Amino acid sequence: MAEKQTQRQRIAPLSPFEEAAGFTRALRAGDRILVSGTVGVEADGSVAEDAGAQADRCFALIASHVEELGGSMADVVRVRMFVTDITHADAVTAAFTRALGHVRPVATLVASQDFTIRAGR
Repeated sequence: MAEKQTQRQRIAPLSPFEEAAGFTRALRAGDRILVSGTVGVEADGSVAEDAGAQADRCFALIASHVEELGGSMADVVRVRMFVTDITHADAVTAAFTRALGHVRPVATLVASQDFTIRAGR
């Protein structure tokens, strides 16, 4: 038996890509607020060179999405962070601590690894 769909509240699209791809950056479904992957793009479209500054911008965007949907950062229970280089982990972790350290949600930080495939190996 199909369950009745939960009423959903979405933030307004922030880019044409969202409409074209058919996704929402953040939505509220019942008592949950879900935020999709977020990158540290500034309002003017620029991206800071520093990973910590990018992460600060990500957390600021996430906070604005959550607040727009009626929540607060104190409601956050899980965070997943991805970095392209493990050397950025400390800067990203520091941004996480500034944004959410007082909340102490569960958190995961994953770094990609650059693998070079060499002929004959």
